[in-house]
Amino acid sequence: MTDAVKYAVVIEQAGQNFSAYVPDLPGCISVGDTIQETERNIRDAIALHVDALRAHGDVVPQPTTRVEYIEAPIAAAG
Repeated sequence: MTDAVKYAVVIEQAGQNFSAYVPDLPGCISVGDTIQETERNIRDAIALHVDALRAHGDVVPQPTTRVEYIEAPIAAAG
């Protein structure tokens, strides 16, 4: 049986493609040509990263990162 865990993922545009990383899993990164491809790739990367941590006897970090969009007043350029 597979347990599902939700990790926060940051996806950024990187030139002509997209990159993603998981703040709670240092070194867990991925890229893709589209956001959808990047999301699929980072899911695979998370699974492989966790498998590698377990195989080496390392602790798998629990998700602790929170993500919020914060609205901030920005003065118009003048």
